[in-house]
Amino acid sequence: MHVLGIETSCDETAAAIVNKNRQILSDRILSQIDEHRRYGGVVPEIAARSHLDHLSLLVTQALDEAGMSFDELDAIAATTGPGLIGGVMVGMMTAKGLALSTGLPFIAINHMEGHALAARLSEGLNFPYLALLVSGGHSQFVAVAGVGDYRIYGTTIDDAIGEAFDKTAKILGLGFPGGPAVENSAKHGDPSRFSLPRPMHGRPNCNFSFSGLKTAVRRVVEEFKGKLDNQSINDLAASFQCAAADCLADRSKQAINRFGNEFPDGKTLVIGGGVAANKSIRTRLKQCVAESGFQLAAPPPKLCTDNGAMIAWAGLERLRLGLIDSLHFPARPRWQLDARGAKDHR
Repeated sequence: MHVLGIETSCDETAAAIVNKNRQILSDRILSQIDEHRRYGGVVPEIAARSHLDHLSLLVTQALDEAGMSFDELDAIAATTGPGLIGGVMVGMMTAKGLALSTGLPFIAINHMEGHALAARLSEGLNFPYLALLVSGGHSQFVAVAGVGDYRIYGTTIDDAIGEAFDKTAKILGLGFPGGPAVENSAKHGDPSRFSLPRPMHGRPNCNFSFSGLKTAVRRVVEEFKGKLDNQSINDLAASFQCAAADCLADRSKQAINRFGNEFPDGKTLVIGGGVAANKSIRTRLKQCVAESGFQLAAPPPKLCTDNGAMIAWAGLERLRLGLIDSLHFPARPRWQLDARGAKDHR
């Protein structure tokens, strides 16, 4: 069983082929960082145009790398939301066109489902488990009871954590993309120098808030009248990263308690999404979950950021259950990943 996966929800154009034995036979990713760097963030129109210019070639390269033809595939899966609608449309319509011309089944994938199931590809993890999905657009806890059976425990009430990293990098003049820039700067800083808030700390729910933390960084910069030396910038980046990790750890304890009551057999917290590639955050969460008797499962960094392999795997998981979609399936810029939302559209 082989599935081609296509991912175009933001600023990575990706195509990959995986099989039922959890083997990634090909994984082609084209980053658009250089195209967006001058703007300090992703420009949707530029992203969509780049996807359109490069996706066909990446699909061809994915097939060549796997040594396969369309005749040897069993389905074509594509991210159909949530994401930047222009990019989502490019990937979805390409997949639908290929499915129509080859007669292969088309499978619509929620981008966050791809992240939620990536640990089953890399770790062979069994259901149920708790997933912490953290990226530029999302911060949420999801109880993953099975394919299509998701229960959201909490989400951000304002900024996503990845957005907070990006904005902090911009405030500090660290460049784009913000997440890796802040992490690199923080390696040389003192995380205890600046006292920053831990929003939502101790609250009984599982929600996040990062807007106040980002604002606190801005206020420190304003106190210095924008004239921070390099060491102060590194210290502030480290202080921000430490505060963000503390917030994730505190929220994780709340989510783990709830998950443990509902799924006593589940003892794993999976972290996915672009922010999951941050080594400091991984270390902090590993300590946190160990204190709760859980283990942390973190896919390799390449499977945490946007990629086609996780979409192909999510498609394969659905294909095994006979969950295929009509070519009339619509693109969705917003798409809630919960049990009702995952089933109602099918």
